[in-house]
Amino acid sequence: MWDACLFFIKGQQCRLLKNLVQSTCLPITMSNTKCQVPRSTDETEAKTDISLAIMPIIKLCGESKSARCDELKSLITKGCSKAKIENPRGSISIDKDKPVTNRMKDVAEKLKPDQITQIQPQKLTLNLRSGEAQTFKLKFKRAEDYPIDLYYLMDLSFSMKDDLENVKNLGTDLMREMQEITSDFRIGFGSFVEKTVMPYISTTPARLLNPCTSNENCTSPFSYKNVLKLTENGQQFNSLVSKQQISGNLDSPEGGFDAIMQVAVCGDAIGWRNVTRLLVFSTDAGFHFAGDGKLGGIVLPNDGKCHLENNMYTMSHYYDYPSIAHLVQKLSDNNIQTIFAVTEEFQPVYKELKNLIPKSAVGTLSSNSSNVIKLIIDSYNSLSSEVILENNKVPEGVSIKYKSICKNGMVGTEENGRKCSNISIGDEVSFDITIESQKCPSQGKSETIRIKPLGFNEDVEIVLNFICECECSKGGEPLSKICHNGNGTFECGACRCNEGRIGRLCECSTDEVRTDDLDGNCRKDNGTDICSNNGDCVCGTCECKKRENPEERYSGKFCECDNFNCDRSNNKLCGGHGRCECRVCICDANYTGSACDCSLDTSTCLAANKQICNGRGTCECGVCKCTNPKFQGPTCEICPTCPGVCAEHKECVQCRAFETGEKKDTCQRDCSYFNLIRVKDRDKLPQPADQSYPLSHCKERDANDCWFYYTYAVRNDTMREVYVVETLECPAGPDIIPIVAGVVAGIVLIGLALLLIWKLLMIIHDRREFAKFEKEKMNAKWDTGENPIYKSAVTTVVNPKYEGK
Repeated sequence: MWDACLFFIKGQQCRLLKNLVQSTCLPITMSNTKCQVPRSTDETEAKTDISLAIMPIIKLCGESKSARCDELKSLITKGCSKAKIENPRGSISIDKDKPVTNRMKDVAEKLKPDQITQIQPQKLTLNLRSGEAQTFKLKFKRAEDYPIDLYYLMDLSFSMKDDLENVKNLGTDLMREMQEITSDFRIGFGSFVEKTVMPYISTTPARLLNPCTSNENCTSPFSYKNVLKLTENGQQFNSLVSKQQISGNLDSPEGGFDAIMQVAVCGDAIGWRNVTRLLVFSTDAGFHFAGDGKLGGIVLPNDGKCHLENNMYTMSHYYDYPSIAHLVQKLSDNNIQTIFAVTEEFQPVYKELKNLIPKSAVGTLSSNSSNVIKLIIDSYNSLSSEVILENNKVPEGVSIKYKSICKNGMVGTEENGRKCSNISIGDEVSFDITIESQKCPSQGKSETIRIKPLGFNEDVEIVLNFICECECSKGGEPLSKICHNGNGTFECGACRCNEGRIGRLCECSTDEVRTDDLDGNCRKDNGTDICSNNGDCVCGTCECKKRENPEERYSGKFCECDNFNCDRSNNKLCGGHGRCECRVCICDANYTGSACDCSLDTSTCLAANKQICNGRGTCECGVCKCTNPKFQGPTCEICPTCPGVCAEHKECVQCRAFETGEKKDTCQRDCSYFNLIRVKDRDKLPQPADQSYPLSHCKERDANDCWFYYTYAVRNDTMREVYVVETLECPAGPDIIPIVAGVVAGIVLIGLALLLIWKLLMIIHDRREFAKFEKEKMNAKWDTGENPIYKSAVTTVVNPKYEGK
């Protein structure tokens, strides 16, 4: 008999076949409350009929039709045959692959600009499947003798008067210098001042005719003038520039942004070719930008269109200045590389502007523009030595990654993957470009994007085709009998129900189905939660919700299982050593535990002696658990409170080997736990490298200050061995005579030293006292005057007759 699962509706049993795949339930057919079994009366025939009808609709309990889209391994696990699995892959086809041009400057035959190729390939078609990236290689090679168009845009406000004199011969001089770089060079000239409204210029009639003060003869102010279209004639450049006159304005910032916009968008008037385009912007002042026009009552944003009439910009009073972002877009769209030639004072401002405009350079202009040619050559070399790739807007859900392989094998990724620097003429670099789609576009199946090197006229066209459906969907069977007698289209092995029908086989009608009856079949154990709150009850069957992460899924007849709510270890599901099935970790080999975080491998517990945890513990989950609490460490090798192996066994070794020590009387009772082996000298003691068990070398001293040497080892966790050197190393006795002689000599020497010191101190003291006496003697002063009240006690009588005889 067939295995069957039971499906209850209104108390009636609807018989379901159980497929050969474990836990897979297959409904035959169902009409509201009754089961409809194939009419064949023979059991074998009925089984065949049912199999033919429902084998393409195998599903795991609780899974919706969307679960049929899964990883290849998962589909095979569910019972799908490889032959029945449709697995479209993405692909790349190169539609145009013209090789890069190897052009030499000195070759007589010159190629037209459109005949030169610097980027390869030129067109590709990518078939993208969501989540599957496609990578192709793009090559770029700087062609030698590549044509150059250079347009010189100059500020003609009054402060640039001396600069104009030096620019008048720029045409022929620059032509001569550029011959070293290219044989196909054209040059043009334009000038700008400011918007012709207050407060940028003075609008009094006199100032409109001559805006300069003093006796200078200046031309009327203007916004932008295209003086000379791009030409190969350097003399014509010199001639027309020589006729230009300085003008003037009131404020310091100039209207250069208006001029740059017109130069970028008026391609026909300027004469741009599809070659290297250089715009040299020369000024000694700052710039106005979007919003500044409000000062003159101009509020309309710049429209980014060409408004030249008779080579003059005529809408400066109508449109505001362009924004920096607007300029960046137009310069990029028209492949124009900008060189800002500005004076030292405004270098910081234009360097900040350079950071916002890709493929631009800033050079320091001397006060009179005498270094302009060198500035242009240096800036061009700097710009042309770097290639930067950019792409237009990509469709939603599509991402592009760049990886550059530059000169000398230098590799760049992320933002550096877009560019290569220090490229010389003839150098070839390549880029690995990866395009990936995360979802299908909402409208249309094809999109086109373009990738190009900034400042170059060439690009790569990439057509993106999105693989959003399987091929089998094209061969669907409308009104198929498999889908409950024509209530849906049978495609790719599943029913796509017509409007108003639901169920896996479209067996239920949204108008006739009583939700309360069917919901009862979606409750586990007569509970209150429908499909465990993880799914929807569709026609009496749970269809589990899809998670945002495609790797995570609900499953089970009542959506009670999932593969992402298992225990974690180290922030990894099942510790990274198992898989989650119905919220329980199924661990890989050699792992156990609720989170598969317990390793059964004991190699991490092996000590240096090849013993598990040094014989002092057990290995649990790859970690040693020491049985003796006084031991610790990765392999129970550390004992911070232990006195040490040597000190612990010293008394027993001493009493057994030499019959001395504190335990000599109880030696037989307390010290018979090891096997004693005597050796003649220390060289005979076992060495650690020779043993496969713990071994300690000891050196101890007895009460007589004699040293004895021994080793202590534990073999096989129980057998203890002590190797001891049988002779003690005792220190030799002292020699009395030298000691006595030394002591006497020491005493005598110390006495002599003390006498000498005493004598020296006395001499020093006497000398100090004598010096003090001499000093007091020298300082003494004797008073010879007599006291007026003093009367001598002696009376002197002079004999007049004596007279001194």
